Amino acid sequence: MRVAYVCADAGVPVFGQKGCSIHVQEVIRALLGQGGQVDLFATRVGGELPADLINVAVHQLPPIPKQERAVREQVALGMNPDLGLALEKVGCFDLIYERYSLWSYGAMEFAQSRGIPGLLEVNSPLITEQATHRGLIDQKGAETVAHRVFNAATALIAVSQEVKTYLMDYVDESKVYVIPNGVNPQRFSAVDSAPKSETFTVGFVGTLKPWHGLPILTEAFALLSQRVPNTKLLIVGDGPERENLATELAAKGLDTHTQFTGAVSPEQIPQLLAKMDVAVAPYAAQSDFYFSPLKVYEYMAAGLPVVVSRIGQLVDLIDPGVNGILCPPGDAIALTNALEILWRSPTLRHSLGQAARNTVIAHHTWDAIAQQILHIAGLSVEVRQ
Repeated sequence: MRVAYVCADAGVPVFGQKGCSIHVQEVIRALLGQGGQVDLFATRVGGELPADLINVAVHQLPPIPKQERAVREQVALGMNPDLGLALEKVGCFDLIYERYSLWSYGAMEFAQSRGIPGLLEVNSPLITEQATHRGLIDQKGAETVAHRVFNAATALIAVSQEVKTYLMDYVDESKVYVIPNGVNPQRFSAVDSAPKSETFTVGFVGTLKPWHGLPILTEAFALLSQRVPNTKLLIVGDGPERENLATELAAKGLDTHTQFTGAVSPEQIPQLLAKMDVAVAPYAAQSDFYFSPLKVYEYMAAGLPVVVSRIGQLVDLIDPGVNGILCPPGDAIALTNALEILWRSPTLRHSLGQAARNTVIAHHTWDAIAQQILHIAGLSVEVRQ
């Protein structure tokens, strides 16, 4: 079974450190685990191949030049014929699997023209996201591409019900399958619930973006530090909000209680999670929360007790008091209270963490996701031993 994995998005460094990078790597890894031979077609490779992916054939797509946004958009749009030619040149495939990007339709139309299953993974309402957070010049062109690629694909893989609802404006509901993010449990060992030291460490992992609720975390940690001795905040990741976050923490006198790791490789994440006593995802209230938060699945795989906002997909993932704690979005006091409860009860931390790990291993592994992908594509699964 030969699979072409396509990522034409210049904002996704396939072998980089972002959550989107980890997502790409894990889907490829899982397809290999199902007996597939994977060829990767990527605009931005973003680093060296991990050792266990060394047999993946990497085909570099033309880079997007660093010019003004309007030019970059048109260059990306004009690369679709080249993508089709690259797929044709490499050989015959049983499946074309693509991570949706704003300007790419060539891979799905290639699959359609050859009678090959073409599955398109959609992680967000990308046009709205781009226009809101990064800037979009040719919105009409992006909409035209969306209509072309969504209709050319055999099926669409949405990472959340909210993304599926968005896609139903373009295609029939029967064409869209919801498959949330997952974990590779082999990367994580269950965290020991015994206190690692006298310090109580609250952890956050992720790219530091505005929608991650970091001001809420700052406020909650300030309140917690007044109630709980020897607290520490461990921030794993980097991003545009780091300077604001550091300034706010320093203003509250919490800079000496906070550690910023900066961007780290995926290989470093498990050992950093092992240093945490509890992990958080304090999203603010949002009317269009469409994410499938990879960080939460990885927290849970590590056996950490999690405190997350009661929002979107997290409501279905977390059974309150059983495998985690849900808080009202944007409520720093509720977040503080939940963290204090967990500080007071190592037994509760242990039970929540173990149940969290059991949940994701039973229902949310990348291997199980790969099996769903192949089933949707109509391909038989041949698990490698």
